[in-house]
Amino acid sequence: MNMEEALSDFRLRIEHYQERYEPLSEELEKDLSYMKIYNTGEKVVVHKHEGHIQSRIVYYLMNIHITPRTIYLTRHGESEHNLQGLIGGDSNLSERGRRYAQALAKYIDEQQIEGLRVWTSWLKRTIQTVADVNAPQERWKALNEIDAGICEEMTYEDIQQRFPEEFKARDQNKFAYRYPRGESYEDLVVRLEPVMMELERQGNVLVVSHQAVLRCVLAYFLDKSADELPYLKVPLHTIIKLTPVAYGCKVEHIMLPITAVDTHRAKPENEPDLDDSFDSTVGGSPPNGKQILLNGSNGECRFFPNNS
Repeated sequence: MNMEEALSDFRLRIEHYQERYEPLSEELEKDLSYMKIYNTGEKVVVHKHEGHIQSRIVYYLMNIHITPRTIYLTRHGESEHNLQGLIGGDSNLSERGRRYAQALAKYIDEQQIEGLRVWTSWLKRTIQTVADVNAPQERWKALNEIDAGICEEMTYEDIQQRFPEEFKARDQNKFAYRYPRGESYEDLVVRLEPVMMELERQGNVLVVSHQAVLRCVLAYFLDKSADELPYLKVPLHTIIKLTPVAYGCKVEHIMLPITAVDTHRAKPENEPDLDDSFDSTVGGSPPNGKQILLNGSNGECRFFPNNS
């Protein structure tokens, strides 16, 4: 079907809808709660909405759009801490990391991406990675790596030796586990909610962040479960190109030719299914489809919707 045929078919469908349906009226349906969206966001009418969940739905629907766009995700270049196997911290790029920064800038320049904006965390390694990228840049504290608390700047071997119970607990439920004085992936999802809503509003964006953060972003766009999220592969020196399409998101991995250490830690074979964890902590199985139901740190249920 060519473009003219598709447009004609779409208009016929609209005419069919107009024959079969009637618009809601503020006079006739004055007791109902509803939302009208005209011309994909040109005008929005919200009638008699109330409660937290309805407010979140309105907020979400007012921020999405159908304009074609591309989201580029990449971790910072290899850092000095990566070479030493240390988690967290605020180290500089390694020599290979600096070469990746140059290769990334060259790749972005070659793509000639219209209206591109660059987002990074506040940490040095992400800022250094985009130093040569010729585009407007913004720093987001919300894009900082997951806070490992007392385990910051330690290796996994050190953590296993010094805090064996903590190490075991994280392997048992990585999504819900919170580092002492730090964060969990569940906390990170809540922290990233404003970032995701702003991403929905934007056009072409390059997000340069960290492994745990980009796992959450990928889970949002690819509709991954809370069980899968903490183990998604986000390798160094790789650009993940996301192109939102109808009912999903097209994914492309672009590996730039600079080697780097592998920081991925596979899921332990003896880790329990997260479905069991949800049964015992929030009174039911995790919801499927377009959202993850989270039990926030303040006891409130939070929603992390997916636009697919």
